Amino acid sequence: MKKSKLVMIGNGMAGVRTLEELIKLAPDLYEITVFGAEPHPNYNRILLSPVLAGEQTLEEIILNDWSWYAEHGVTLHAGWTVTGVDRGRRIVHAVNAAGEKLSAPYDRLLMATGSNPFILPVPGRELPGVLAYRDIADTQAMIEAASQYKHAVVIGGGLLGLEAANGLMKRGMQVTVVHVAPSLMERQLDQTAGRMLQKSLQERGMQFLIGAQTQELVAGPDGRVAMVRFKDGSEVPAELVVMAVGIRPNTQLAEQMRLHVDRGIVVSDTMQTVTDGRVYAVGECAAHRGVAYGLVAPLFEQGKVVANHLAEFGIGRYQGSLTSTKLKVTGIDLFSAGNFQGGEGTEDIVLSDPFTKSW
Repeated sequence: MKKSKLVMIGNGMAGVRTLEELIKLAPDLYEITVFGAEPHPNYNRILLSPVLAGEQTLEEIILNDWSWYAEHGVTLHAGWTVTGVDRGRRIVHAVNAAGEKLSAPYDRLLMATGSNPFILPVPGRELPGVLAYRDIADTQAMIEAASQYKHAVVIGGGLLGLEAANGLMKRGMQVTVVHVAPSLMERQLDQTAGRMLQKSLQERGMQFLIGAQTQELVAGPDGRVAMVRFKDGSEVPAELVVMAVGIRPNTQLAEQMRLHVDRGIVVSDTMQTVTDGRVYAVGECAAHRGVAYGLVAPLFEQGKVVANHLAEFGIGRYQGSLTSTKLKVTGIDLFSAGNFQGGEGTEDIVLSDPFTKSW
């Protein structure tokens, strides 16, 4: 019996978890082809922070090594960027760094394109030494910079920004975190908890500029970033600037394919795109009931539903997820879940011990 062709665009955690679930349910149903823009097999992006901090190696965070793809009959094109999809003819077109071109036909297409880091639109954002924090290449560039330079500025006091700042500090850099909001991790913590977290990190040597608004990044004599200037006229030295101010669903290809996009690739409860039932979307690129999730647990839940449908069981439905967050900074136990803002119709229950040295 001739196998159907499944092509997946993206080789990240959500997509490959979907394939793992699918192979469990229907190991012989599809001829599977994967296009991944990074030249690596699937790795645990969540553990880039411990790698940056020197607590783990890149080899230790690989989830599915090269042999996994071969053992399960999955054709992986690593280092290939998909440039277009012909939905009429059902063909995916890709190119690699050498300019070589490749095409693959599909019967079912899985969009797992993830998200892109948001870069502040300020002058100097394209200077050498200005990075996002999203993948292995970013992590390696930060480790290399830490071995040569002293001053780092991390723009963004959310989860990823604090983990980046901690890692750079453990690599020996003097780190200043710039955060425009009144307190750290405002999407997960109330102001009291945010201030407690700031105090604990300051005791470790991390510096903060809370409420500061970045105006421009200034180059030094060698053309590399050397300083961050703020709207109030103040400045701080910075030979490395890491922007960790949020992510945006990577929908550029989907828009080119004329799929419906609104805060992500719009999908139904079966994770099929509302535009084309042959095309599914999973992970950070997908928008389900108006929400694009950026945490791992919801993406894995989505993957189970997609696998269920691709296996032709057709009984799974995704109905959204409750999210939780854990800060990966060794020695600080921080976990956030549920509705921390409160408001009308809610009751605040606060347990506080402000005098203990450990919280």
